[in-house]
Amino acid sequence: MNKTVLVLPLATAVTLSGCSQQPVKPSTTAFANKAPALYVKLRDPDPPHPAKPKKKHRSAHHHRDLWHRLFALYRLPQVNHPRVREELKWYAANPEYLERIQQRARPHLYTIVEEIERHGLPGELALLPVIESAFEPHARSPKQAVGLWQFIPSTGEQYGLKQNQWVDLRQDVHASTRAAIRYLKKLYADFGDWLLALAAYNAGEGRVMQEIVKNRILYRPTDFWHLDLPEETKAYVPKLLAVAQVFKHAEQFGIALHPLPNRPLYARVDVGAQIDLALAARLADMALEEVQRLNPGFRRRVTAPDGPHRLVLPLEKVELFEERLAQLPKSRWTNFNPYPQQARARYVAFPMSSQALSESQARQSTKTLSSANGSNRSLGQVQTQPQVKIHVVRSGETLWAVARRYGMEVRKLMRLNGLRSNTGLRVGQRLRVIARGSDPLRTARWGSLADG
Repeated sequence: MNKTVLVLPLATAVTLSGCSQQPVKPSTTAFANKAPALYVKLRDPDPPHPAKPKKKHRSAHHHRDLWHRLFALYRLPQVNHPRVREELKWYAANPEYLERIQQRARPHLYTIVEEIERHGLPGELALLPVIESAFEPHARSPKQAVGLWQFIPSTGEQYGLKQNQWVDLRQDVHASTRAAIRYLKKLYADFGDWLLALAAYNAGEGRVMQEIVKNRILYRPTDFWHLDLPEETKAYVPKLLAVAQVFKHAEQFGIALHPLPNRPLYARVDVGAQIDLALAARLADMALEEVQRLNPGFRRRVTAPDGPHRLVLPLEKVELFEERLAQLPKSRWTNFNPYPQQARARYVAFPMSSQALSESQARQSTKTLSSANGSNRSLGQVQTQPQVKIHVVRSGETLWAVARRYGMEVRKLMRLNGLRSNTGLRVGQRLRVIARGSDPLRTARWGSLADG
């Protein structure tokens, strides 16, 4: 693969050396009277790491709060630019937005900070999902970019994010975070400047390089602030710089920063075979919707036949899940029916806690049916008609957020309203929803895991 290499006159090269991480001060005369750069084709070497990863030492986990650990990793320049100031004002005026961001980021931020620190990247990059997706794993752009890091299909495939009828790893937080870090490191290796790398992440390498070449020809500066990039990209980098500072200096901006423990809250469990997510939820004493929320990469209610079979579960649920899973043969991992319509021959019952029961979409008053030997089994079989309501879309709401609010699956909400996967919502749009708790298919306090 060939790569365009920039060759500068010696004086210019000395002037620019080592300044990519310094505060940018826009200047219209910075490159006056400098000879234009030459471009030559060379073989593309292995891209260097932006910073040699440091071995973990005590300071990595010295901070009790994850936010403080993240702030200690900040390395991007603090730029006093009008666009940054404009974004700072917006964030300060919209504290409810940052409140939602913190709630969405809570399950994922530790994982992201761990990877960012392990690869030696600036800590601010851990907040890039704020700009890309508002920390919404199900976010989808009109250009079919998906997930926290908003990979389009082709780039996702290029970085190993499998997409098929079973999974979309662009929505898998662990997989997409690793892919995003690889991509960002590649961009930094190409441009040698983090602001240009971020611009390329948004607008594409080709567009950024095109504007750099154009400015060179016109004897203009080639830092981010002087490139003629799309308006979205011009706002993209300032947004990241601003939100990083707002979180770091939350008190000054009147933002309530909620503490986050600097330790894992969730664990990945590799079960090694295909498993029904509803069964996994029952074994872990969780609501199905919570398991799906923590595992957004699965497109169906069952893991893919050929994997991955890794489930993200709350740390305190892992032992219980593994203990119960060991009691079931693998033949029963994928034929679990959480809504049995009739009594079956044998059952394995696990009591749900009152908390999990209250969070579950399938709350109900249960019917008790008598089995052949006269004992009673609570099967959760209720024949009622679902109650359809109208939801009026508010600013910032997504299909996933509406579906979650009413305990529905996104696909069911889309079918009910005749929507396509790439349909955007409009403020004031009226959506038909099924009222939480009115679905006739319900689970019981004692869930029956019937034999296949």
